[in-house]
Amino acid sequence: MRKYGIFAAILLASVVGFAAQAQTQDKAQTKANPIPSIVQQDGRYALMVDGAPYLMLGMQTNNSSDWPATLSQVWPAAQALHVNTVETPIYWEQFEPKPGQFDYSQIDTVLAQARAHHLHLVLLWFGTWKNGSQHYMPEWMKLEPEKYSHVVNKRGEPVDSPSPFAQASLDADIHAFTAFMKHLKSADPQHTVLMVQVENETGTWGTLRDYSPASEKLFAAPVPAEVLKAMNVSPGSRTASWQDVFGTEAEVNFHAWAIARYVGQIAAAGKAVYPLPLYVNAALRDPIKPGAPGSYESGGPTDNVLNIWKAEAPAIDVLAPDIYNNDATAYLKILDLYHRPDNALFVPETSSSASTARFFFSALGRQTIGYSPFGLDYTRAPAPQSGSQDSFLQPTAQNYILIGPMMRDIARLNFEGKLQAVAEETSQPTQTLHFGEWDAVVTYGSGRGAAPRQGTDPSGRALVAQLKDNQFLVAGFNAHVDFRPAGTEQQRKSQQIVNGTGQTPSAQIDGKWIHRQFLKVEEGTYENGAFKFKRILNGDQTDYGLNFSSAPLVLRVSVATY
Repeated sequence: MRKYGIFAAILLASVVGFAAQAQTQDKAQTKANPIPSIVQQDGRYALMVDGAPYLMLGMQTNNSSDWPATLSQVWPAAQALHVNTVETPIYWEQFEPKPGQFDYSQIDTVLAQARAHHLHLVLLWFGTWKNGSQHYMPEWMKLEPEKYSHVVNKRGEPVDSPSPFAQASLDADIHAFTAFMKHLKSADPQHTVLMVQVENETGTWGTLRDYSPASEKLFAAPVPAEVLKAMNVSPGSRTASWQDVFGTEAEVNFHAWAIARYVGQIAAAGKAVYPLPLYVNAALRDPIKPGAPGSYESGGPTDNVLNIWKAEAPAIDVLAPDIYNNDATAYLKILDLYHRPDNALFVPETSSSASTARFFFSALGRQTIGYSPFGLDYTRAPAPQSGSQDSFLQPTAQNYILIGPMMRDIARLNFEGKLQAVAEETSQPTQTLHFGEWDAVVTYGSGRGAAPRQGTDPSGRALVAQLKDNQFLVAGFNAHVDFRPAGTEQQRKSQQIVNGTGQTPSAQIDGKWIHRQFLKVEEGTYENGAFKFKRILNGDQTDYGLNFSSAPLVLRVSVATY
C-alpha cells in the first residue's frame, strides 16, 4: 500500500505539473495572439485585433451566399472592394440538420477560404430570429410548431414570428449556439473571426407582442426591477403592471424585455465557451418622426428600448443599427442614437448606394469600430469583364481604397480622440472641426475657394486627424479643407474670420490679425503604419487651401501663423 501511495503521489505531482505547464503555455499563447475584444477609454471605443485598434472595412454578403457553391462569387467582390472583413451567415438549419447532430463543414469552409484570401470574418448566427421570423430554424423544429411555438396575436392566431416564451426553442438555440462557439474556438486559433452576431433583426411584425397565456400572465405582473432601473422609473412603481408603468409604450417595452432576455441567455452561454465580442442588429424605427407602436418591428433593439436590452442582455457587447435610410438628417440621427457612452458605434448593415457612401465618414467621426454595406457580392450581379469596374461596388470601394492602407492608424487616432470626420449635408455647406489652437474648415465643391456645391447630389467627405500640435493628417473626397487660427474658446466666439488677401484664412483675435501659413503640405501614402512621402504640394495646389476630388489623396499638413 505504501508503494502505491508513493506512486499515486508521483502521478498526482506529474498531472499537476503538466496542468500548470499547459496553463502557462495557454497564457503565453493568449498574450502572443490575444482574442479580439472591444475596449473603452475616455468614452471612446476600439475593436482590438492582435493587440491594437482595428477598423472593420466590411462587406456583408447576401443571405444565401455562404455555401461552397457560391463562396467563389464572394471573394472576387471582396477583392474589388478592398475590404478587410467579410460578414456572412451561419445557418442553423444547415448546422443542426437533426437534433443534437452538428455539421461543422460550412464553418470550416468559410474559415479556410477567408484565410486563403487574407480576410477576417464576422459570422452572423441565423438562429431563432431572422428579420423577425423563424425561417432559419431546422426543419425538425418547423414541423413541431406546438413545441417550438410562434407568437400569438390578439385574435389567438399564430403569426410568422417565434415566441420569446417558447422554452424549447430557447433551449435548442442555446445548445446549438454553444456548439457553434465551442467549435469556433477550436477551429480558429488564428482569430480569423472578429465578432459574432447573435440572431438577426429580432422582433415581430404584424403584432406588438405575444398574447399567449404565458405572455399575458407576465404582462399583468409587476415590471422587473432591472427594467424599472434601466428606464429610470420611480421605485414606487415596483408593484405596477407593464400597462400601468409604461402606458402606450407598454407592449413594445414588454416585447423588448422578453426578446432581450431570450437572446441574452443565448449570448451568455456562447460567451462562456468562447468570449468573442458579440452584437445584435436592429431593424430601425424612424429616428426623426417615430411612428406609433406597430409601425415598426417590435421587440428588437430599436432606439427607444436600448436601455432594456442593455439591462437584460449584458453578454451582448454592441447594439448595432442596420441603416437603410438615405435621408442625411435621419442617417446622422441614427448614428447619434447608437453612439452612446455605454455602446460602441458599429454599422453592420447599410445601403451601398452612391448617395450614402459619404456617411462612412460620418460614422468615422463618431468613432465607429466598423462599417459594412449589405449585399456586395456577385451572387446577384455578374462579375465584370476584366479591366472594367463594378458600378454597384464603386462607392464603397472608393472609401476603402483611401482608408485601407492607413486603417490601423485611423483606428488608433480615433481611439485616442485625435480624429474628426464629416460628410456633406445640403443644408450645411461649411463645417468646422476644432483642434485646440486650430480650426479645420471643410467646404464642399471644387476649384479655388471651393464654392459650396449647388447641386442635389452631395458626395463630399473629409477627415482630419491631429498628429502633432501643428501637424495634421487630411484626406477626403469632393471637399475643400483649410486651417485657421482658433484662439481660445472665448476668443473663437467673438473673432472675425476673413480671407485676408483672398487666399489666406485669418482670424482677428484680441484685436490682432493672425494669419495661417502652410509650412509644408506632403502628399503620400501609408505603408506598415508609416507615412511614405511622395511629393510636396505648393503654389496653386495650396494657395487657396487643399482640394480633394474623386481620386484618393492623403496629405500630411504642417501649419504655422504669422
